[in-house]
Amino acid sequence: MIEILQDMPKGVAGIRVSGRISGDELREFKPAMDALLGTGEIRIVEVIAPDYEGFGPDGLLEDLKMGLGALIGHHSAFKRIAVVSDRAWVAHALAAFAWLVPGEIALFDLDELERAKEWAAGS
Repeated sequence: MIEILQDMPKGVAGIRVSGRISGDELREFKPAMDALLGTGEIRIVEVIAPDYEGFGPDGLLEDLKMGLGALIGHHSAFKRIAVVSDRAWVAHALAAFAWLVPGEIALFDLDELERAKEWAAGS
């Protein structure tokens, strides 16, 4: 499931992923992603819930299409991405792939959500 987080600082978009993400869910999320990309400056807090299981049918393909499209089309707009998770594999993935992401990226524990919001906002 992909949820839009409502209690975010001005200029910061928040999402929470849980369970198994399907291609259909990502296609439904695409208008929200397009709106975020149209802001000119991209600041995101992404919470990866403890029950996140990865991608289901078509999920990985849709995620790659959406992510690569965003990176190519809006490369200079990415400012800060705060990833919030207690999963060890998330830290390893960020260490391996952070160089692909423009702007700054930081990892926070689940109990540091408020700190992640402040960091993403630039406070």
